[in-house]
Amino acid sequence: MDAGISRRSLLTTAAVFAGGLAVTGLSACSTPPAIPQPTVAPTGAIKDQLDQALKIISAGSDKFGVFIEDVRSGGTYSFNGGYASQSASMVKPMIVAMALRKAAAEGAELSPENLEHARKAITNSDNDAATALWTYAGYPAYQTLADALGLTHTRLDSAKADQWSWTWTTPGDQVKLVKALATGETQALTKAQCSFIYDLMGQVQDDQTWGVGQPKSASVQVHLKNGWVQFKSTDNLWAVNSMGSVTGEGRDYRLCVMTRVPDFATGRELTSAVGKWAFSILGSGKL
Repeated sequence: MDAGISRRSLLTTAAVFAGGLAVTGLSACSTPPAIPQPTVAPTGAIKDQLDQALKIISAGSDKFGVFIEDVRSGGTYSFNGGYASQSASMVKPMIVAMALRKAAAEGAELSPENLEHARKAITNSDNDAATALWTYAGYPAYQTLADALGLTHTRLDSAKADQWSWTWTTPGDQVKLVKALATGETQALTKAQCSFIYDLMGQVQDDQTWGVGQPKSASVQVHLKNGWVQFKSTDNLWAVNSMGSVTGEGRDYRLCVMTRVPDFATGRELTSAVGKWAFSILGSGKL
């Protein structure tokens, strides 16, 4: 769940998660929404296989975007990867980075309290923790950081610049962010800052490892951050997003999927379908 929209009112609705914990309405016994799936295994080149799978999974929606970078080859793949939508809680690694930069500019490190906020914001998707860091760093720092990272399609919302859930981004930009955090190859953050954030993304609680995190297992390591929130004041749809990296069983890739759907459960299953098929297809070859 995400702050910055109408967090207090959303926490009272049955189909909402607060900090990753189910309030009601989405019990373990609920039947997951049916997401279109390929009925036969995709064939051909890896990009062709991804095209075949994602055309079916997306069901023609224009509110759906995927971007992948294959670390093994350096190849990339875009399926409407320039699709722009609100970040929701997927913004929280950026918020932690903003706070780290603020402290460093003051010649200090994050206080013990803010270190705990950072941990909670990423590993538990805690909204109050994220808001505390957002306030500490100051929201204009978000655009400064996005620009420094070269995230050319990532921005504050001009109408709600002070609200972190309303920040806009694209799958392509988010994969670029994951790469920076995973490698430390950026002038915007130190290697230690990147490592701190990336390590937290590897500790996300199990019930928030849907989407990109679906392949997670004893032999597959996942670092990710998901985001989900309903935009009641605009189209009443849910932004449900997932970004991160997957390494193991011969795979090594970075992936982001962004969607806008009628309800959270559909978004969770939709992003998870992408996570599963990307893992399966990239197991048969490199981009």
